[in-house]
Amino acid sequence: MNDSASRKPSKPSRKATAKPAATQPVLLAGGNPQIAKADGDAPVQAYIAAMPGWQRGIGQRLDALVVQHVPQVRKAVKWNSPFYGIEAQGWFMGFHVFKNYVKVTFFKGTSLRPAPTGGKVEAARWIDVYEDDLDEAQMTEWIRQAAAMPGWGKV
Repeated sequence: MNDSASRKPSKPSRKATAKPAATQPVLLAGGNPQIAKADGDAPVQAYIAAMPGWQRGIGQRLDALVVQHVPQVRKAVKWNSPFYGIEAQGWFMGFHVFKNYVKVTFFKGTSLRPAPTGGKVEAARWIDVYEDDLDEAQMTEWIRQAAAMPGWGKV
C-alpha cells in the first residue's frame, strides 16, 4: 500500500487568513451614502467617494469650488450630508444625494442674491442640481456670499 495515497490532505494553516475586504458605505433611500458623523475632510471625501454615478462628479465639483473660494473652510459630515463652514462663524452650506439630483442647501440662503429658489424653511434655501446642470458661476457666487456672512450653528 502506498503511504502517500492513504494520507489525508493537510488543512490550511489558520495563520494565513486573508484580511476582509473593505466594506462600502450603505446607500440609503435615494442613493444617499450613510457616513458616520465626523469632523474633517476625510469623512467628506468618504461621502463623496460613495456617491452613486454622476452624482459623485457633482459632489467632487462642489467640494472643489468651496475649497478654491473659501480657503479657511471647515468640513464635517452631519446627518449623512457634507457640511461646510467657517470657525466661529457657523455652517454656510451642505449637500445631500437624492435619486435624481443633489440638493445643495445654503443655511442662510434668504440673504443670498439672487436667493436660491428652493425651500421656504426659515432662512435656508436650496437648489436641486441635476446631471449636467451645475451652473458653476452661480454656485461660486453663492458660495462666496454664504461664506462671507454669519452661518448656522457652531463649527
